[in-house]
Amino acid sequence: MSFRTSTEVIDRFNRAFIDHDPDLLTDLIGEDCVMEAVQPAPTGERVEGGEACLAWWRTLVEDRTTQFEPQEVVIAADRATIRWHYRFGDGPTDWVSGVNLMRVRDGVIVEALGYSKTAGEVPLATEGKPENA
Repeated sequence: MSFRTSTEVIDRFNRAFIDHDPDLLTDLIGEDCVMEAVQPAPTGERVEGGEACLAWWRTLVEDRTTQFEPQEVVIAADRATIRWHYRFGDGPTDWVSGVNLMRVRDGVIVEALGYSKTAGEVPLATEGKPENA
């Protein structure tokens, strides 16, 4: 494997999701990779090991009923922040915003922590507060 920059790794990772092309993930995931998914709340599913992370991401990439849409990507040395929208249906509210915090080492992804806006039962910070609080 030739050395890849963090930008090259993250660009290829995003392209795999955009194009639904799991082959783009080949040789992109480190053996010691750790990934935390956005669900289930509150901490998300934790996946450890390169093969396990690759299998998890391949399943998501191959799902043609969903669409991952990067909104902004910021690379700083071995770290990357990917702000995204994830569409899971055809309705006007069938999507969620989120962010992945990624770490690249020696040309492969070794950490991916996912966070998203919460749908459902979490009260807004402004709900239920006394007026003088």
